[in-house]
Amino acid sequence: MLESLVSRAPITGDATATQLARIWQDLLGLDSIGMDQNYFDLGGDSSTAVHIFAQIERVFDIKLPLATLFEAPTIGELAQVLRRKSSPPGWSPLVAIHREGSRPPFFCMHGAGGNILIYRDLSRRLGPDQPFYGLQSPGLDGSRPPLTRVEDMAALYVNEIQRVQPRGPYFLGGYCMGGTIALEVAQQLHGRGERVALLALFDTMDWSKIPIPSFLGRGYQSFQRLGFHAANFFRLDNRGKFQFVKEKAKTLRSRIPVWRGMVIAEFDGHQPTSASESLLLARVWQTNDRACMNYTPRPYAGKIADFRPLKQYRAFDRLDAKWENLAEGGLDVVVLPTYPAGMLVEPFVKDLASALEKSIDEAIRRS
Repeated sequence: MLESLVSRAPITGDATATQLARIWQDLLGLDSIGMDQNYFDLGGDSSTAVHIFAQIERVFDIKLPLATLFEAPTIGELAQVLRRKSSPPGWSPLVAIHREGSRPPFFCMHGAGGNILIYRDLSRRLGPDQPFYGLQSPGLDGSRPPLTRVEDMAALYVNEIQRVQPRGPYFLGGYCMGGTIALEVAQQLHGRGERVALLALFDTMDWSKIPIPSFLGRGYQSFQRLGFHAANFFRLDNRGKFQFVKEKAKTLRSRIPVWRGMVIAEFDGHQPTSASESLLLARVWQTNDRACMNYTPRPYAGKIADFRPLKQYRAFDRLDAKWENLAEGGLDVVVLPTYPAGMLVEPFVKDLASALEKSIDEAIRRS
């Protein structure tokens, strides 16, 4: 009881922090939250963040991007942002997930969902000496439509990356669609005469080669997904199983607002255009998906590091959808001890982080 009173005491003297604490407590299901407690350490995920930031917009009339949580992950820090009485000027797709460190920065592109909260655990596992930046999708702030072409996304992200690091060599990567965008970013950097030291693709295919599945194909893919989740689960000890289930529950919750928006849009009979959080996320996801499927990769003059799971979905397991024929500078295939949809999730993300760190080290030596 005393500990609860102590954690609440600093909040009561500030109206902004008090209102913010009530929002966090309601949506995180906690009785009290200290000013300096980290959102992610409290069990927060991207789904809850969507609802928290929607509430913040209603209460304070200020729209903030989800990635604000990287810069202001506590009530005290977020209250300082809100006291400025305005949204951050010049919304940028580039977000510093971790600024500090002596190693060259790693730039990681968003997946189809558009936000980059999925990379927090990977950045944390890489350690305090590795600067890590995420590129989030335009459209997430609701002030503009999402981009419809991978080439246009890459052009925007190249400019943002060069604001942080004007000259190469560059270290790039991304998961799923994020790898596709990273490939185009690398192509455009090469076109500017810059060197890319590392291009790391995490479970990324040439999506233009993957046929759109039929109704039965989608059903079989869902069945495979359950099998992969089970296979990941049984690879772990008891502690790891508990952690894995908790992380997958977070992932499932993060998809619910997107699915809700897609259903609403379907029943409305038009593409989602509303500013509501669910419709906004659905619009970003669907637009990114189409852009990814419509993108045809060109041969890449550099080397590709291809991080793969132990096994792939049957529909994706095609030779023409892999990178051997497009990586003119060579292909490093790294097979991780996990099945699909596991490599960014605890505890498996430690294996990806370890392998990525080795690839970064080797690229530094080559540079």
